[in-house]
Amino acid sequence: MSSVGSTTIAAESADASGTGSATAQQEPIFQDISGDQAVEVVEIESACMRCFKSGTTRLLPTKIPFFREVVLMSFKCDHCGYANNEMQSASEMQKSGVRIALDVQQLSDLNRRVVRSDHSSVTIPEVELEIPVQSQKGEVTTVEGIIERTITGLSQDQEKRRIDHPTEAASIDDYIDRLRQLTKLTKPFRLLLEDISGNSFIENPIAPANDPQLKTSFFTRTQAQNEQLGLYEQNHEENLLKPIAEDEWPIENLHGEVLQFATNCSNCQSPCETNMKLTNIPHFKEVVIMATVCSRCGHKTNEVKSGGGIEPEGVRFTVRITSKEDLTRDVLKSETCSLSIPELDMDVGPHALCGRFTTVEGLLVAMREQLDGTFFHDSADEPSKQQMQRFLDKYDDVLKMESSITLVLEDPAGNTYVQSLSDNGEPDDKLTVERYKRSYDDNEQLGLNDMKTENYEQEA
Repeated sequence: MSSVGSTTIAAESADASGTGSATAQQEPIFQDISGDQAVEVVEIESACMRCFKSGTTRLLPTKIPFFREVVLMSFKCDHCGYANNEMQSASEMQKSGVRIALDVQQLSDLNRRVVRSDHSSVTIPEVELEIPVQSQKGEVTTVEGIIERTITGLSQDQEKRRIDHPTEAASIDDYIDRLRQLTKLTKPFRLLLEDISGNSFIENPIAPANDPQLKTSFFTRTQAQNEQLGLYEQNHEENLLKPIAEDEWPIENLHGEVLQFATNCSNCQSPCETNMKLTNIPHFKEVVIMATVCSRCGHKTNEVKSGGGIEPEGVRFTVRITSKEDLTRDVLKSETCSLSIPELDMDVGPHALCGRFTTVEGLLVAMREQLDGTFFHDSADEPSKQQMQRFLDKYDDVLKMESSITLVLEDPAGNTYVQSLSDNGEPDDKLTVERYKRSYDDNEQLGLNDMKTENYEQEA
């Protein structure tokens, strides 16, 4: 099955529906799957790889809640009965690669949903299993599904192998038995998933609480890994961005200027424009505020990035929220800041919410909107739905100020800020500010361990 880009899919969708371009442009490219309304599936005639006759490929661009955009593909040949299902990521390459480690300790862990891209590798050290990058197509599956697919692949041609190479066939049979023991969970094992594109995911069944069996970390890609993804650095001679002369654009003019640049909507991937402005936050630093409004689907986003570098130390803000006044504090959350609410056993990683300049109430509302997704209403089992609904009810009590909470913001880059309600700018009695030394893992995620700050013009 060949790869199809989102632009081609949109064009095919418009032609297949038989409607005019004006109508097609009103619909987002990536649709939400819902039981309340039908979704548009694109059908394309394509060749069967088994009998080489014509079959049908069905394409559905959609969004996975709490993850990102994907294209689900299904092929079926009516002549020979061959069928094939694939999933390809349709979102942009993430800034960092991702490593996910899952400790499989009980049978329910085998049912955890797994989203794998083409650029992911899977390892199970207990049975010395390694599925290399691009050896399998991307898919939406489960932990057990990964093992079963490996068993199916190893079982192919075993009958012929037992006749021609009986010794090798016996070794493969023994290894298949070891894999089947994993599906019975005779003993715990560890599943490691690494994706250089950052577009893979393993389900956390107790979300939004932190899962002690699931550990996710991010890493900076090497140049070889970037080239593997098709990301190449341009030579200076081929650089399309022309440098600005030193006195051509004074910093004073930049503060009063709103810049615009073309981008794609994060909700439906339609072309739109982002407005960007440099501003100064009192008692903090300069920041870049970016806002995007999509004319096609109406989606609005605002994002804040620090105008300075990474601070020497990380920062941790602890805010006690007991009254409506506490909800009015201004908050600058950077994209490297993680959030937690101990009273609700809730942890939100740094990549769940983008950087934003808002209030404490705005931050809580944004987290509430992300949690109340279709994932827990349509595709989850009944116990998961009830668990999430109980959590949302408790969360709503917090927004109504019927219960008090503690909000903790931790940013290893030190680029997060929470307003103090005291007149002198010092932390008030409900705000605690702690500076701490970053760990090796913190520096690794920020890309500082491999950063060369001296003699960087010389090759290592």
